[in-house]
Amino acid sequence: QVQLVESGGGLAQAGGSLRLSCAASGRTFSGDNTMGWFRQALGKDREFVATITWSGGTTYYAASVKGRFTISRDNAKNTLYLQMNTLKPEDTAVYYCAATDRWSGAVWDEWKYTYWGQGTQVTVSS
Repeated sequence: QVQLVESGGGLAQAGGSLRLSCAASGRTFSGDNTMGWFRQALGKDREFVATITWSGGTTYYAASVKGRFTISRDNAKNTLYLQMNTLKPEDTAVYYCAATDRWSGAVWDEWKYTYWGQGTQVTVSS
């Protein structure tokens, strides 16, 4: 049973930074396990934020976060990260990490992700 547990959320001021972590357990991920971050603001649909291949060689970002957020992973620790800089109030949302089960390459389609964390709240004040 794969478990993904996010941490690092909290309250930040506009222009500030937060670093989210996602610890995976239950299996050792490999080349077919692209990972990603999604977010859901109150009253809105969940949306794609960033994705990274197993090797870390390919990343892809939503236009709204490109240049401000950085996704990375440490396979030795089975951990995914999201460094968020220059935060804006519109970044306020519950952030979820996710992993695919059989999709490699950059993946931004929500339906391709099999495993999901429980989410961590990020609140950015103006």
